[in-house]
Amino acid sequence: MAHIHTTCIQQNALMPYVLPLLVLAALADSHAASLSQQESHRKMVALLAEIRTQDLYDNPYQGEGQLRQLADQLQALPAAARPQDRIGLQFRLGIAELFLGRERRAIDHLTAAQKMLAGHHSVPAQVVHEIHFRLGLAWLRLGETQNCVLNPSADHCILPIRPGGFHTLPEGSRQAIPYFQAVLDNPAAEERLRLSARWLLNIAYMTLGQYPEKVPPAHRIPPQAFESQAAFPRWINVAPALGLDTFSLSGGAVADDFDGDGYLDLFVSTSDLAGQLRFFRNGADGTFADHTAAANLNGLLGGLNLVQADYDNDGHLDLLVLRGAWFGEHGQHPNSLLRNAGDGTFFDATFAAGLGQDHYPTQTAAWADYDLDGDLDLYIGNETTDTFVAPSQLFRNRGDGTFTDVASAAGVAQYAHAKAVVWGDYDRDRWPDLYVSNLGQPNRLFHNRGDGTFTDVAPATGVVAPRASFPAWFWDFDNDGHLDLFVAAYAATIADIAAAHLGYPVSVEQARLYRGDGHGGFADLAQDRHLAQPTKPMGANFGDVDGDGFLDVYLGTGDTDYAELMPNVLYWNQAGQHFVDATFASGLGHLQKGHGVVFADVDHDGDLDLFEQMGGAYRGDGFADVLYENPGFGHGWLAVEVVGVASNRSGVGTQLRVDVVEGSQGRSLYRWVGSGGSFGGNPLRQYVGLGSAERVTQLVVFWPQSGREQVFKEVPLNAIVQVTEGRDQLEILALPSFKFNVEPPKRAAHHRQHSSN
Repeated sequence: MAHIHTTCIQQNALMPYVLPLLVLAALADSHAASLSQQESHRKMVALLAEIRTQDLYDNPYQGEGQLRQLADQLQALPAAARPQDRIGLQFRLGIAELFLGRERRAIDHLTAAQKMLAGHHSVPAQVVHEIHFRLGLAWLRLGETQNCVLNPSADHCILPIRPGGFHTLPEGSRQAIPYFQAVLDNPAAEERLRLSARWLLNIAYMTLGQYPEKVPPAHRIPPQAFESQAAFPRWINVAPALGLDTFSLSGGAVADDFDGDGYLDLFVSTSDLAGQLRFFRNGADGTFADHTAAANLNGLLGGLNLVQADYDNDGHLDLLVLRGAWFGEHGQHPNSLLRNAGDGTFFDATFAAGLGQDHYPTQTAAWADYDLDGDLDLYIGNETTDTFVAPSQLFRNRGDGTFTDVASAAGVAQYAHAKAVVWGDYDRDRWPDLYVSNLGQPNRLFHNRGDGTFTDVAPATGVVAPRASFPAWFWDFDNDGHLDLFVAAYAATIADIAAAHLGYPVSVEQARLYRGDGHGGFADLAQDRHLAQPTKPMGANFGDVDGDGFLDVYLGTGDTDYAELMPNVLYWNQAGQHFVDATFASGLGHLQKGHGVVFADVDHDGDLDLFEQMGGAYRGDGFADVLYENPGFGHGWLAVEVVGVASNRSGVGTQLRVDVVEGSQGRSLYRWVGSGGSFGGNPLRQYVGLGSAERVTQLVVFWPQSGREQVFKEVPLNAIVQVTEGRDQLEILALPSFKFNVEPPKRAAHHRQHSSN
């Protein structure tokens, strides 16, 4: 989801509504110590219902306030008003209608603006070009709605578009083409707008099955630009058949075992203020069942991101829901800490746990035992903007189910637009360190001193960039045993994507791949490892897609602007030496907005499938979630689940080393227990691809809390094992695999929440 671009909503417009919410929140927190979990839950449900009602008008992404103001301004224009004023209002009304999903109304307004251009030479040329471009976009968007949304197939919106993804209702793309062509035919049009029009022109022809032959040669993007750099098997979206194709706006996703049966379930959220948090239970037989109501989740609305952990060490996995991101002062929405009762139900314990005092806009948080006392603490990266101040928070776990914000005392209460927070012991001193990715400001690397305080060493270690920063994570991409750091750049547009596909030089901020040396030093290898191409990721994560032991990358890309139709990206790790872009061959180059990304072996066959929560920020930008089934690569695997005793029960931060023999060679594979990237939650159970290894000679588990390690010899291949801290024997979990039940589909089409008329 991208930041708010332009809005005519005044800063104080929501104050009559915000104040009652703040009063309610303050009252709730003042009685936190005496609240039962049922009372805390009821308070949250009531507060979210109130937010839903009050924000229907003023929310900059989902409200109709701006549209109504523009309509009133147009109605009030005197007959003698300047033509450019009337054209401007018609244009802005068209954009506002489009954002609400009313494509036909948007086209009417934009067409009216376009018709008024004739004879009015006082209108700047760039305005004329922009109106043509947006008319093309509105028609293209109508085509997407009629085909990809209302009559979906597995091939729709997958770049390059194949016959199964061609539009059977061609009106939208056919009408879009002349408007994009009009921009391209005018050499005076700004170059970036021309590149954007060229990109969308080629996509429009693709949807009609007329690419490349019908595209004018001067504007054609060559077919070889849509070929992957290496052969890679194609993945198929099985979400519709499993009922996992939830249709919603941008949101988060987590796959993990929430009911304790050993199989991976799925939580999915949406930033839609009226959107229900959803819980899908894995039936262990190829099916998933929606257990939202049975799990006591009804009324828990909204949420852009989700993060899981057993915060109270009771053996049941809990969930944190993050809300309000990108909304600025309109995003003073409470987060939700959902306590797993262990009987299939959850209770919102936010107020009872002491997390409900301040409501700051956020989408990012991470769990870690930063003080090594055996329970998980929580850092929440909040969003300070020009109009709203929101310090980030560090909640220290008291060990009794409650938390205290110690950010100021610890030195981590930054005031920035935080988009990712991740923990990792980058210097191997046992103490978890904290990296914060800040959009538009320097990133921070808070080194843990081990005394409850931190110091920012990002400038000294050279990891402050990129400035247009979004997803980030610690990982070991080359299996040298040292934590590395990936930080994506949220800067590219489709103009940059088009330029790259045409072989033109691209000047846009790039991602960073900081290789760690294990002693606190980093070196940026993004260019050398082929990770410097233009992308614009939001949700993103890493996982070993081919089971060779090296971690790969998937980026969910996009922006709020409907024009930003860019493929989500798969980077395939080549033994830590470089990455290959396998997007187009894999069938994973989805053009719609990608958010929560999850790598998880949901069918227990030993390879990682890929779930992605889809949809944009505006009401008209919903889309269906996807689950791509891994076709398999024939490699061995090992899944390791750790249970802390003196350490935190989830084992977050625990270090794993898997030693294998492959042919005549030995090698070691490294993992750290956590949920992966910063936007989308992988299971805490760690899946390690073994390539063609014949033996696992040993599994070494290091517990930072105690500084002790456990060593297990001759671990079986292709097994899920559980390691309990301090126990001499590991346990092999008997959890049979199954095939997805993909015949017949449960439903054939979606229905939009908002009319396109």
